[in-house]
Amino acid sequence: MTETDRTPLTVFERHESNVRSYCRNFPVVFERAAGHHLWDTSGRRYVDLLCGAGSLNYGHNPPEIVERVTAYLTAGGPVQSLDLHTTAKADFLERFTGLVLQPRGLGDHVVQFPGPAGTLAVEAALKLARKVTGRTEVIAFTGGFHGASLGALAATTTPLLRGAAGVPLTDVTILPYGDAAEPDPFTALEHALGPGAATPPPAAVLLETVQGEGGLHTAPRAWLARIRELADATGTLVIVDDIQAGCGRTGTFFSFEDAPELRPDLVCLSKSLSGMGLPMAALLIRREIDRWAPGEHNGTFRGHNLAFVAGSAALDHWADPHFTDHAAELSAAIRTSLASITDALPVGAAEVVGKGAMSGLRFPTPQAAERIREALFRAGVVAETSGSGHVLKLLPPLTISLTEWKEVADTLGDTVQVLATA
Repeated sequence: MTETDRTPLTVFERHESNVRSYCRNFPVVFERAAGHHLWDTSGRRYVDLLCGAGSLNYGHNPPEIVERVTAYLTAGGPVQSLDLHTTAKADFLERFTGLVLQPRGLGDHVVQFPGPAGTLAVEAALKLARKVTGRTEVIAFTGGFHGASLGALAATTTPLLRGAAGVPLTDVTILPYGDAAEPDPFTALEHALGPGAATPPPAAVLLETVQGEGGLHTAPRAWLARIRELADATGTLVIVDDIQAGCGRTGTFFSFEDAPELRPDLVCLSKSLSGMGLPMAALLIRREIDRWAPGEHNGTFRGHNLAFVAGSAALDHWADPHFTDHAAELSAAIRTSLASITDALPVGAAEVVGKGAMSGLRFPTPQAAERIREALFRAGVVAETSGSGHVLKLLPPLTISLTEWKEVADTLGDTVQVLATA
């Protein structure tokens, strides 16, 4: 065996499936993480603006959360419990309802734990909507990403993922997203759900109010309001996939809080719900449509108690006005920084997209975005592209200070200034 054969990257090339993706853009081995930083095996430090694709909204290994999880393990608390009652689950449910749901007008929603992944929350939502309405069709939108399991994949528009399905992806109609220039998204809604629609009403409308993998498209409030109006008129349920945009990512806990007229019937959550990247997902269900029979939808890993403990600890942030104020200030600072960067560029070189701490820069070509991503990585910043590669997506943790963000923004601005016009 040569010395090259013993390098860490060779281990992954030899033994891990070809399906791996993120690691191909960041070919180092990470061994330590804290806050908004990662360190590789050589000791080099990186600023993490990927943040587990939005699953680390409070940063890597938050000490106050790690301490609670460690104490729970040391005390011998059960880790896996199916859907048995545990003190960890009870604490999470009480705190989540009191600190998040009730203050935001969602106190009539109950919580289902479908398993550890976001796609499982989407699957449960689709299945329940079809059960409640007795209908099969679902409306989803261009640019949507809802998961790679077959039910969620039918509502996901990424060609690469859809092409790998191996079976027809049916019972979902894809309409233009709310900020589309052409075709008109309002007209498409009317044709599908309005009076005189050519097809029967669907079971549900499934949407992200801010599209993560789809390129940081943001839904206009008027379009969201019209979805709710048409859904009410046709007995259609509204499902919001807040898996990436939720848990504070857009400045408020839910991404739809500035569109109260949307009033979702079902909300899918995952990613940062556990507070430190532990697998966890939840489906919020309006109580009157919680028509599951016991055991009708199940899964082994519904009782991940470490995630419940971590999630409860993370909710301390939402009881702290200093944190919520900071999240709003950080969201504004990010938008201001990005606007300053684009203002210094030639017209059309880049535009600011997204919302809050789920923002980025859209470039005319994927090649431009990719050049900047590569240059940032060389400068010690980990960030990814989305939206067919046109968008540099930035997901800093909500706990990054405004001073730390400014340092990151300066590096970003210098890099974009050099390369966006090259």
